Amino acid sequence: MFKKILLILFVLYIIWFIFFDNHRPYNISLKAPDNFWGITFSPKFSQELDLDWKEVYLATLDDLNVKNIRLPIYWDDIEKYESEYDFSVYDYILNEGKKRNVKYIVNIGWRLPRWPECHTPSWLKDNDVNTIRNRSLIMIKTVMERYKDREEIVAWQVENEPLLDSFGICPEGDLNFLKKEIDFVKSIDDRPIIISASGELSSWKREAELGDIFATTMYRIVWANYFGYFKYPLPSWFYKLKAKMINKDAIISELQAEPWIPYNGNMLDLSIEEQDKSLSIDQFKANLQFAINTDFKQAYLWGAEWWYLRKINGDISFWSIAKNIF
Repeated sequence: MFKKILLILFVLYIIWFIFFDNHRPYNISLKAPDNFWGITFSPKFSQELDLDWKEVYLATLDDLNVKNIRLPIYWDDIEKYESEYDFSVYDYILNEGKKRNVKYIVNIGWRLPRWPECHTPSWLKDNDVNTIRNRSLIMIKTVMERYKDREEIVAWQVENEPLLDSFGICPEGDLNFLKKEIDFVKSIDDRPIIISASGELSSWKREAELGDIFATTMYRIVWANYFGYFKYPLPSWFYKLKAKMINKDAIISELQAEPWIPYNGNMLDLSIEEQDKSLSIDQFKANLQFAINTDFKQAYLWGAEWWYLRKINGDISFWSIAKNIF
């Protein structure tokens, strides 16, 4: 009887935690170590929000004073036509950051942040997976040869969550090809290689063994079929323990700091009330403190473009908090 009562209480606690306890941790100071915060910046996502990406980018540099940026270099941006490369967007980003002493993690590969995850050039989409993967090596080499002499680049992130098969419009992860890719990158440049994994849906073991630095995503409230909005019932010490088990330098490459978009829709279609269901201002602060509590080396926030959108539409609250922490 006692065991049944304990089981019922445990189930009730999990239900309460997932659906009602939205703002944990409660003790929020936002006091992080020096050089802890960074952002992921995506010119592509800025454009999806109908924003001028240069305006957004310069605001993150000069108003927020961001000094650490993870920069995905999208294949379908730089090679719109076969063997014709245009690096003007990324040249601008790196040049402006260098003037301000910004340090970059450059994310290269086929699978990179933002939907649909695999950013395939239109001229390649009808080819088989192996052809696309092998062609991606040519693209990676071209990117690295252009940027490998830039001192502002501190590490290369190879792919993004490359072994996660449950999210994105991508083929199944291929461990052997990923190893080949990593060896290929190492043959071109000796800077540290970062490999990332889902914070909640991976053990981290394989990814940690492959890279010099391990990176995890960290989401608190997501959308799941059959459940709707769902909060992961995981405390900060869960991530801290996993990091100790892999015994490797670890960063948070993607900390949830923007709303989760249901059904892989468009952020512009979400009302403010809908956005607040997964990232209210209280949840934003809780997520920041949660990241601090994990004791990871750094945390790169996901959502600077969206903070700017809210700002120009009259809500400066998210932008102001970000400005204070940076």
